[in-house]
Amino acid sequence: MHSSPIETASASPSHLSVLYRGPLSSCNYACPYCPFAKHTETAEEHRADTAALTRFTDWVAAQTSPLSVLFTPWGEALVRRRYQAAITALSHLPHLRQVAIQTNLSGRLDWLADAARDKVGLWATYHPGEVPRERFLARCAELDALGVRYSVGVVGRRSQLAEIEALRAALRPEVYLWVNAFKVGPGYYTPSDLARLNAADPLFEVNTRRYPTRGQPCGAGEMAISVDGDGTVRRCHFIARPLGNLYAQPVAELLRPRPCSRPSCECHIGYVHLPALGAEDVYGPGLLARIPEGPGWADPSAYLARARQLVGGSGRAAG
Repeated sequence: MHSSPIETASASPSHLSVLYRGPLSSCNYACPYCPFAKHTETAEEHRADTAALTRFTDWVAAQTSPLSVLFTPWGEALVRRRYQAAITALSHLPHLRQVAIQTNLSGRLDWLADAARDKVGLWATYHPGEVPRERFLARCAELDALGVRYSVGVVGRRSQLAEIEALRAALRPEVYLWVNAFKVGPGYYTPSDLARLNAADPLFEVNTRRYPTRGQPCGAGEMAISVDGDGTVRRCHFIARPLGNLYAQPVAELLRPRPCSRPSCECHIGYVHLPALGAEDVYGPGLLARIPEGPGWADPSAYLARARQLVGGSGRAAG
């Protein structure tokens, strides 16, 4: 049964981003640095995830106001046909602006031929210890042939600096390579490391910091929400307090401006919603898939300056 559409309200945003994370928790990779759960799911667990995904996509289909969806699974979802079908179906909804997903690109990609590819964005991560670079690049070439928008990312471990540089050299210049700072404490990177990583990813500096956010305005809970498999709505993945349930009330009733309650934020999917950072100027419509498509991408110096200002000058490094 479909839930009520978003009701028109003066406080409702003109566009809402929904980050969905269902019960799925299995991954075909075993990266030692990854926080995602690793276990083999039972048939019953897969049925529960399928039911939760169906309920969520039914809700999205029942809406009338503009939406975008980002799937952020605790594992690898695109090896599952149900997620391939969900993204394909959502991409054809007239009120859906974009559907994106975090993925390691290990699954088949031919299903994307049936999707509205101008609405699909893939947040793809390369894991050097799990897949040969040539195989990963072959998957990127498939996306290029299909005309699918994507970004490529990697964890910025010092031991992988040469591999990161080789990946950057092999990708098409138009493909953005983002590097997640390996956040193990101050002093991890030398000045030489930082120079190499900033050369590979012009926005890397932004991800090296923890931004003081308590009491600061944030679009999470107003312009973007996080949704669990049971429909529990939170401001973002990093604030445990629920706002309500997606299937129990109109979502517009849950949305309003709120200051951040966390002392700091260090994750891309969190801090990009800080108005003071102005991430949309760089990412534009590619924000959810981490694809820079905004006017600020031509010269991100203003974005970097805003990031430094948020932490007071050079800032406190997170890694």
